[in-house]
Amino acid sequence: MKIGLLPLYVKLYDDVAPDVRPRMEAFYEKIAVEFEKRGVEVVRTDDFARLKDEFKAAVTKFEREGADAIVTLHIAYSPSLESIGALCDTDLPIIVLDTTETLEFTNEQSDGEIMYNHGIHGVMDMCSMLTQRGVNYAIAAGHWQESDVIDRVCGFARVACAARAIKGAKVGLIGESFAGMGDFRVDYRELYDRFGIKVVQPSTADMRAFYDAVTPEEIEAEKAYNRDNYELADNIIEREYTESIRSCLATRKYIAANGLTAFSVNFLKIGPNDAGITSMPFIEACKSMQNGIGYAGEGDVMTAAFTGALLSGYKDTTFVEIFCPDWKNNILLLSHMGEVNYGIADCKPTVSRAGKKYATEDEFPYAGYTRMKGGKGVYINISRARDDYRLFAAPAEMLSFDHDNFGGSMRGWMKPDGYTTAEFLEEHSKWGATHHSIFVYDATAEEIEFFGKLLDVETVIL
Repeated sequence: MKIGLLPLYVKLYDDVAPDVRPRMEAFYEKIAVEFEKRGVEVVRTDDFARLKDEFKAAVTKFEREGADAIVTLHIAYSPSLESIGALCDTDLPIIVLDTTETLEFTNEQSDGEIMYNHGIHGVMDMCSMLTQRGVNYAIAAGHWQESDVIDRVCGFARVACAARAIKGAKVGLIGESFAGMGDFRVDYRELYDRFGIKVVQPSTADMRAFYDAVTPEEIEAEKAYNRDNYELADNIIEREYTESIRSCLATRKYIAANGLTAFSVNFLKIGPNDAGITSMPFIEACKSMQNGIGYAGEGDVMTAAFTGALLSGYKDTTFVEIFCPDWKNNILLLSHMGEVNYGIADCKPTVSRAGKKYATEDEFPYAGYTRMKGGKGVYINISRARDDYRLFAAPAEMLSFDHDNFGGSMRGWMKPDGYTTAEFLEEHSKWGATHHSIFVYDATAEEIEFFGKLLDVETVIL
C-alpha cells in the first residue's frame, strides 16, 4: 500500500515568516514516519505545495510513482483555488488528514503556537471546494498522537487500494456458472464496462496442459508442505489425494500464467473431459486467498473479483456464505463446501476426504477444514440491482470459540452489530443481496462506505 503525502502550504508565509518553515517541515516528516511505522509506503513531495504548478507537480509525482491514494496534510492555511485543479484532475482517491501538531489550545497555551496549528480552516476551504466539484473524498480528524486518526487514514487507504484493484481485476472461470443460480450471474461484458473486471475461461485443453505439466517433485513438495502446516485426517486415500494435489497445482499454474487476481470453480464441472482437472481444488482456493487471490464458489466471478480486490487492501478477507441461522442467540453460521482463507484460520486446517463427490468424472475431492477466527469486521455483499450494482455492508463480529462440533466443515459464527438474526436476514433480502458474500476483518463501515463512493456504487450500511 502506497500513499502520496501532500503538504499544503501558502507562499505568503515563506515571504513574511520564513523562519517557521523548519519546524513545519519536521512535522511533515513525523507524519510520514507514522505511516511508515504502520507498513505504508510514503511518497514524499520535493517541497511544500503552495501554488497551482507546485500542486500539479506533486500530484504528477504521486501518479508516476504508483500511489494508491493522496493523503492531504494542511501544514497551514492553504487557499483552495491553488490546489483544487490538481486534486480534481487526478484519478487518485483523496483522503484528508485533518490534524495539527499541538494537542491543547486552552487559555494557558502560548499564542505563538497559532502559527503552527491553524491548518484546519484550510481543510474546510478545500473540502468545500471538493464537494462543490463533486469529488469523492474521505476525511479523518484528530490529534496525530493522541487519537486513532492515522489508523483511520490507513483504513481509507486500504479501501482506496481495493477500489483501484477492482479496475484491473482479471477473473478466471473454471467450468461455468452453476446452472439455475441467478443471483450472482451477471453479463461479463457489463462487468468489464462498469468496473473494468475481465473474465476469462480456460478451455479443457488449457487446463489439461497445466495438469500434465505438474511434476512428481512438485506433488511431493506440496504434500510435504501440507504435512508441515496442516493436520492430516486418517481417511486419506493416497491415489485420490495425489489427484487432488495435482489439480490444485494445475490451478495454481493457471492463475500464475494468466496473471489472475481471482478465480471461481464450478464443482459440478470437474473432470478430465470437462474442466480439464480431475479433482475440485478446494485446498488451492484456500491457499490462494491466503496469498491475495480472490475466490468465490460455483462460477460467481462477480464476488470473486471483489474478494480479490478487497484482499489487496485487507489480507484477512474471505469468501463466505450464510448457511444456518441461530434464532436464539442471534448469530449465523457461515460455511461453504471447502473454501476459506487460511490466513484467518483459528485452528490448523485438517486435510480430509470430503464428505461428498458431486461430479460424474471427477476423483473424490479433498479439503482442509478449519474454523474462522474471532474478530471485528464487515460483512459485504455485491449484487446486481435493478439499474446498477449495489453494495450491502453490515458491521459484525466473528465469534471466537475454543472448540466446536463441525470438524468436517468450514465454519465461522457471525454476530451482526445491533441486529437480531431475524432483522439481519430481513434487511439482507430486502436489499437483494446474493447468497455469496465476503467477510473483511478489521474493516469499518466508514471505510466500506468510502469504497462504494470510489466505485460510484449504491452502498447500504446496516
